[in-house]
Amino acid sequence: MADPAFFQVAGPFTVAEIALRIGATVAGTATPERMLRDVAPLQTATRDELAFIDNRKYLDAFRKCGAGAVLVHPALTNEAPENLCLLVTEKPYRAYAVAAQAFYPEPPPVPWISPDARIDANAEIGEDSRIEPFAVIGARAKIGRRSLIGAGSVVGAACTIGDDTRVGAQVTISHAIIGARVRLYPGVRIGQDGFGFSPDPDGFVKVPQLGRVIIGDDVEIGANTTIDRGAGPDTIIGAGTMIDNLVQIGHNVQIGRNCVLVSQVGISGSTRLGDFVMIGGQGGLIGHLEIGTGARIGAQSGVASDVAPGETVMGSPSVPIKLHHRQVAALKRLATRKGR
Repeated sequence: MADPAFFQVAGPFTVAEIALRIGATVAGTATPERMLRDVAPLQTATRDELAFIDNRKYLDAFRKCGAGAVLVHPALTNEAPENLCLLVTEKPYRAYAVAAQAFYPEPPPVPWISPDARIDANAEIGEDSRIEPFAVIGARAKIGRRSLIGAGSVVGAACTIGDDTRVGAQVTISHAIIGARVRLYPGVRIGQDGFGFSPDPDGFVKVPQLGRVIIGDDVEIGANTTIDRGAGPDTIIGAGTMIDNLVQIGHNVQIGRNCVLVSQVGISGSTRLGDFVMIGGQGGLIGHLEIGTGARIGAQSGVASDVAPGETVMGSPSVPIKLHHRQVAALKRLATRKGR
């Protein structure tokens, strides 16, 4: 059970209500009218709690489970103990996410504008928004309805933020157009100068960064991530993309829809990612690359050439994943070979 000091549980819900919400089939011996009052891990769930299993690694815990109901893939139902209520679904983890949202819905921000906030007279604040202490809203900035600007955050002049967007504490935003239902976690930096210089024997000459950052709807950007504005073209983050903490995105980068960037990824300027690209932690990409739709880049990979759509690469320099495995195996054989 989540700590009630931080999380307020909703419900309860019947098994039938949860099944309808997530599109699951009720199986096992329990009745659909059983009440579920919370979600819990498979190992500790009790008779009025909902759990899930989506990995065979946890089959032993599943066989001993005492939950009120368990979300389970059809392939694992024969492993269930007797008298366990099952909610059968092809995607148990996704179903758990939807069910957990029902038990723990995100409360809307309580409308309020702190007297300690600094809001330019020409800024527009949408209805039912919350502006917390020491936030600064610049001239001509527009904040959507039901949005939240956290304590100490700065929204620069002429920036636009869509409805139902949440900006955490100590975030800075400039030269940006941000969509609806976006989440910016504490310490995010959006729209600062890109890293653009012209090398010269007498010293570097700074190139003016004249683009913007465009962020689509339903994007999440983790704590202390930085996204530079474009030098001329815009930096673009596609709708539905999930970006972890401590990610660096350079100027003119274009990221497609529903991509995933894990912590400490770095993408150099003018690289383009298609839709549904996934990059593991500490992956590094040089500039001006084309990463195709559905490509996957393994953790700690150094990518110095284009990646085809649907291809998986790993290593530094990165190579197709099967070749990487062969390289590692060959190196291991060399390292363990006995001398003559």
